[in-house]
Amino acid sequence: MSEQKNAIQTSITFPSDKPGEDFIDEIAGFLFTHLDQYGDKIEDIKKCLNYALSSEKGKGGFVVTARDDKNCIAGVVVINLTGMSGYIPENILVYIAVDRAQRGKGVGKKLMKATIDNAEGAIALHVEPDNPARHLYTKVGFTNKYLEMRYQPEK
Repeated sequence: MSEQKNAIQTSITFPSDKPGEDFIDEIAGFLFTHLDQYGDKIEDIKKCLNYALSSEKGKGGFVVTARDDKNCIAGVVVINLTGMSGYIPENILVYIAVDRAQRGKGVGKKLMKATIDNAEGAIALHVEPDNPARHLYTKVGFTNKYLEMRYQPEK
């Protein structure tokens, strides 16, 4: 990496790295703050992170973190393994967020490249039609093959 001001470094955290609660809290707090209207409750974000970083059979995934030269988080991706292949992609990109101050500087593209490079198999993601990140996903090779429909039972 070049020695330029505000250089962004990515790192990958796998279940085998055994990250602690401090890491989960830091990442969950960042996602809760920067997902904007596309976010979830912090407890749901933590459930996703615990799944991604679990070494239990049938769970797992990884977290991609981009940090600036001051070690502040610039962006995060969370991948959950689906445990399937062929008919369902092996990975689902559950969360991606970039700090508002870092948007438009290539952080999202760097995160997506690191994600694609570290995922084994296909990756699926859900994106709202009005989410400007759709353009990034298309740029890095994602296609829109399906219209998703969901049934949500009343609680």
